[in-house]
Amino acid sequence: MQRTQTLPDERAATEPLPSHMQAIVQDRYGTADVLRFEEVPRPTITDDEVLIEVHAAGLDRGTEHLMTGHPYLVRIAGYGLTKPKNPVSGTDVAGVIVEVGSAVTRFAVGDEVFGGAKGSFAQYARASARCLAHKPSSLTFEQAAVVPVSGVTALQALTDVGRVEPDQRVLIIGASGGVGTHAVQLAKALGAEVTAVASTSKLELVRSLGADRVIDYTTSNVTDGQTTFDLILDIGGRTSVAELRRALTNGGTLVIVGGEGGNRITGGVGRQLRAMLLSPFISQRMTTFIASMDHSLIERLAEFIEDGHLIPVIGQRFELSDVPDAMRQLAAGTVSGKTAIRVRAEDRSKR
Repeated sequence: MQRTQTLPDERAATEPLPSHMQAIVQDRYGTADVLRFEEVPRPTITDDEVLIEVHAAGLDRGTEHLMTGHPYLVRIAGYGLTKPKNPVSGTDVAGVIVEVGSAVTRFAVGDEVFGGAKGSFAQYARASARCLAHKPSSLTFEQAAVVPVSGVTALQALTDVGRVEPDQRVLIIGASGGVGTHAVQLAKALGAEVTAVASTSKLELVRSLGADRVIDYTTSNVTDGQTTFDLILDIGGRTSVAELRRALTNGGTLVIVGGEGGNRITGGVGRQLRAMLLSPFISQRMTTFIASMDHSLIERLAEFIEDGHLIPVIGQRFELSDVPDAMRQLAAGTVSGKTAIRVRAEDRSKR
C-alpha cells in the first residue's frame, strides 16, 4: 500500500487536497485549438513519485511536438499513436511538494523543487523524484520553471555530447530560444569563445548573455567557411549538413539539437541520421542526442545559477488558462528566451 506524507501547514491540517484541479488538456493531436482549460481529477502518485503543487511551468518546443503529434516519430516513441497518452500538457515545472511516495528519500513535503513533471500545465502535477532538484533560493518559481528542459538540453549538448573545452570556438545557431539562451551562458561559463546566431531583433539579447560575437542570419552567412569552429550547436535549425561542415574545423564536432523542418514522418531526424551516417568516414564528428531529464543534471544547472553564471531568460508570461495563446506564439517563432506559465498568483510580485 502506498504511503504518502501531506503538507503539514494550516490549510492541510483543516482540509484535504482537492480531488479535482484546473488544467490544460487535449484528447487529440492538432494545433493549439485542441487545448482546453478544464477541471479534471487531481493526479495520484506512485511510490517513487511526488505530487507538486505547481506554481509555474515552462513552455518548450518539445511540448508543441507532443501537442501536434508531429513528426509521427513522436507517436511511435510511445506518446500515443492516435491521441496523447497523457491528456494533461506540460513538462517544465516549479512548485512545492505536497505528497511524497513511500520510496522517495531525497525530498520531503514542503520542499521547493524544479524539474520535469508529467503534466505541468495544471494546479497539481506528478513527477518522478529522479527528475527533480531543489529550487535555487535565488530564483522565483517562474524563473525556475523555464530552466529544466532547455537547460538540461543545452548542458548535455555542450558537455556530454559536444565535449566542449576551455578556449574552444563554439558556434550556437538558434541562440535566442530556450535552449540557445542557456547554451550561450553555459558555454561562456565553461570557458569557450562563443559566436551566437540569431535574427536582427534578437541580437542584443544574445549579446547581453555574454556572446563574444553575434551574427544576424538574415544578412550574413555563417557557414561560408571564412571562420571555422571547434564545436557547433545547431538548435532546431534547417542548415544542410554540407554547409555546417564548411564551418567546422578538421576534427571539429557538430551537435544537431532538435529536429525542426523535414517531413511529417521523421521531421528533422532525417538530417540528423544523414550526419551520423557520414561521421565515421570524415575527420569531423557529427552527432545528435535525445536529452534525458535527471536530477544530477538539474543540480549542475542549479550550481551555475547559484554561482551567477546562468540567468533564466523569460520572454513572455501567460496565465494557465492562456496556454493555447502561448502555444500559438511559440509556433509563430516570435518568442525569445522561454515562455513562463503562471499557475499561482502569489508569485507575480516576485517577477
